[in-house]
Amino acid sequence: MSFRSLFRVKSIESMLAQQDEGAGTLRRTLGPVDLILLGVGAIVGAGIFGLVGTAAAGDSLRPGAGPALIVSFLLTGLACALTALCYAELAALVPISGSAYTYTYATLGELIAWIIGWNLILEYAVGNIAVAVSWSGYFCGLLRGCGLEFPQYLATDLRTALSTPAILDQAPRVFGVPIVFNLPAVGIVALLTVVLLVGIRVSAWFNAGMVLVKLGVLALFVLVGAFYVRPENWQPFAPHGWAGIQAGAAVVFFAFIGFDAISTTAEECRRPRRDLPIGILGSLGVCTVIYVAVAAVLTGMIPWNQLNTAEPLSVAMRVAKLDWAAGIIALGSVVAHTGVLLVFQLGQPRILMSMSRDGLLPPVFSRVHPRFRTPFFATLVTGIFVAVGASLASLEEMADLCSIGTLSAFLLVCIGIVVLRRREPHRARSFRTPWVPVVPLLGVAACLWLLAGFPNLAWVRFAVWLAAGIVCYALYGRRHSRLAASSGDSRAT
Repeated sequence: MSFRSLFRVKSIESMLAQQDEGAGTLRRTLGPVDLILLGVGAIVGAGIFGLVGTAAAGDSLRPGAGPALIVSFLLTGLACALTALCYAELAALVPISGSAYTYTYATLGELIAWIIGWNLILEYAVGNIAVAVSWSGYFCGLLRGCGLEFPQYLATDLRTALSTPAILDQAPRVFGVPIVFNLPAVGIVALLTVVLLVGIRVSAWFNAGMVLVKLGVLALFVLVGAFYVRPENWQPFAPHGWAGIQAGAAVVFFAFIGFDAISTTAEECRRPRRDLPIGILGSLGVCTVIYVAVAAVLTGMIPWNQLNTAEPLSVAMRVAKLDWAAGIIALGSVVAHTGVLLVFQLGQPRILMSMSRDGLLPPVFSRVHPRFRTPFFATLVTGIFVAVGASLASLEEMADLCSIGTLSAFLLVCIGIVVLRRREPHRARSFRTPWVPVVPLLGVAACLWLLAGFPNLAWVRFAVWLAAGIVCYALYGRRHSRLAASSGDSRAT
């Protein structure tokens, strides 16, 4: 395979024709309301309930935004809106489950598409590891509030346990090896994997119920907390200046991840060309308004430098001596995390399915269950990967890695719009990104600005992950690529 062939693009027509091949097709049952609820379900979770405190107060690796967290949310929301407009056009143009992977294949070529598909594992699967770990923390806190104590050695990650002798001393041993893992995180991932195997309609109903609960809880926080806001807590507004705002924006980007997950359900939408843009842009708009309101109330209730906690919203209510509200928020957080886990666990298998259809992954990943019409093998593999990772990993290291991988995908989707408009300017588009190339180029700049806010350690981890992906492509993907084979490349078999 020549170097030039690594950047061979796949035509949109061949993509649309290929989705009906193989072991079966997915069931089209989702409408615009379902998609908006799926988007909100994916977006509102660990970011607003957990990482928002770190964004305001900072940590050893970065400065905090302070009350200017409101500005961080607005800037991140704007950056995501620029990208969402690009996603909306491509999702309507190429209504296939592969999301950014598929769009990149149609614009920038196979190698870049593989890299994006590999990085989307960071967004969905590795991101879900972070969410599952955070879910476990809130779940154990909820049990604690009910007078039940979960054993620490069965509710912590391995790294924390190894640095905490007291936890290791409690743990049972098998052949002298302490048994330490995060059982609640494994349990919730296993439960949701079963729900997703049953079918998309059941998953959508399950998600809709959870979305209503968590939006109600956040509304409770804003409405009740507003009576306990002290304006002096908003001074100084930006204690670390622009650097703090940028670092805060990079952290809270994790709270916006998820609107693009809607594009992975393209083959399960009744009218994808119309409904996908509605779902993507509608869910992002709803969540941005909610986030700004929560940030304003939170930083007004508690001094910003006291917010570096895993449960900032619950802590704010306890400081206000509203223990009843803190309990409701803890319950809402568990539900919110569950919703994010569900939608991300739904998205990842569909990306693996698209990559498998192109020959870049083994054929078994694209098999659809004959009864449930779901990508059952890819769903099982995703569930096992996330469960194992969540049993061992910590929240912070997974969240940064997830955000970098996602931003790299967003950046290339924005570039893809410019490339495809230039290459095929007359192709019919049911939704058009406005002011091209200004909007996508601003999206690229916004992604680069957010990427600059991550610490060096996160970039080292990302480089290792990217190198592993290149090796996997060299060993399997380039030899089994269906595009290369159809082009007569003898080395692609």
